[in-house]
Amino acid sequence: MKTDLSRRLRIVNDLGLHARSAAKLAKLAGEADGGVWIVKNGNTADATSILDILALACPKGSEITVSIDDESDVDILDRIAVLVRSGFGE
Repeated sequence: MKTDLSRRLRIVNDLGLHARSAAKLAKLAGEADGGVWIVKNGNTADATSILDILALACPKGSEITVSIDDESDVDILDRIAVLVRSGFGE
């Protein structure tokens, strides 16, 4: 059985995906062995880059897809999904 390597998520925190939340996401993505990517409206960002994440401009309510290149990073993907769903702890 092939592991699902992406998660569709909605930004729920009031400030959206701003600098502090992007830093938390990038730090977590940096723990992955392979690439971690965020896609919004067809634009792709390297999830380890705070500037790339901010360039996607994700206010509250935005739909994003987070994906990984390597199946061994599925735990990181799940942790990112929890982080986003929790509103980045804000």
